[in-house]
Amino acid sequence: MSTTWLPCGKYHETYTQDHAWWQTTFIRGKMIALFAVLFVGIPLLADDYGLSICNNVGYTVLGALGVQLLIGYCGQITLGHAAFLAVGAYTSTLMILEFPWPQALLDWGLAYPISILVAAVVAGIWSVFFGLPSAKVKGFYLILTTMAAQFITVDFIITQYVSQIGGRGQAFSLPVGTIKVGPWVIDSDLKVYFMMLVLSIFLIAVMVNLLRSRVGRAWVAIRDNDISASVMGINVFGYKLLAFFVAGFIGGIAGAFWISNLAAISPEHFPWSWSLWLVGVILIGGVGSIHGTVFGSIFMVVVIEALQLVIMQFVDTSWGSRLFMDFLFIKEAAFGLVICAFMIFEPNGIAYRWWQAKNYFNLWPFSY
Repeated sequence: MSTTWLPCGKYHETYTQDHAWWQTTFIRGKMIALFAVLFVGIPLLADDYGLSICNNVGYTVLGALGVQLLIGYCGQITLGHAAFLAVGAYTSTLMILEFPWPQALLDWGLAYPISILVAAVVAGIWSVFFGLPSAKVKGFYLILTTMAAQFITVDFIITQYVSQIGGRGQAFSLPVGTIKVGPWVIDSDLKVYFMMLVLSIFLIAVMVNLLRSRVGRAWVAIRDNDISASVMGINVFGYKLLAFFVAGFIGGIAGAFWISNLAAISPEHFPWSWSLWLVGVILIGGVGSIHGTVFGSIFMVVVIEALQLVIMQFVDTSWGSRLFMDFLFIKEAAFGLVICAFMIFEPNGIAYRWWQAKNYFNLWPFSY
């Protein structure tokens, strides 16, 4: 009996093949090349400014992953995610500066790694607290409850109380040598870059595997139709709270990571506009796509940096100097314009175009 083959494409015969991370030799080659660029090419070729941009991209990816989980995969709209990054950052900072660590843990450089885990758990639990209203409300009303997380956490608790611990006023200073992982002191952009890479790859891998599990399928069912999900026997409220915990957990890690890039931490590092920014990142990159989280982060950071570089070329002129002084407002205006443009011309985000280009390349010349 002869076998008839379709003209193009990659076909799998087992479940394992269908769910493999890297399904073809070509994809494995692409990923090896990507890791070579990330771990070898960029550290060798990029200067401190380039590394700082990469670190900003990584921080945005880490922050937006939780937003992508809540909005893109579970259908729970959030506009207060910066609060959970702040909880993670302050928990880690307070543990490093105030906790009476045994000298052995300090010598082994374990204080900061342990503080990251504790910060993630605390941020996850705090996120669950503000996820409780999701049992009764959704949509616009849930937006208001998540906005309350921002104002209660950052503007009230952290600003008025946490920031006053130790009589420091508003900012916690992080002297050089404070952030240490094992024998390595994180005291340069290059070391921050490598830590960012490890955390980003690890959390993306965890997220992807979680979404492919029973839990991930339950979240998608709730996003598509929570009533139908409940009829099928899914504990809708329980899975919503789990989504809030995981999103807060990832946000806590993002905040704890970011203190390694700061000389001092204050509430001004976690404004409400940052929550809006993270939502805009996934709208631009693509809602319901891990690729979209990465693409959106790269796009927004690079666009804003490019805009700043253009303005700096004219800083010697009177109007250029004025634009540079007002760059914060220009940045917000550019962000709004980009969001509007994507909603009108590319509502599915950059990830959708990537998916189209990838399929066209894989199926050429039989792209029908």
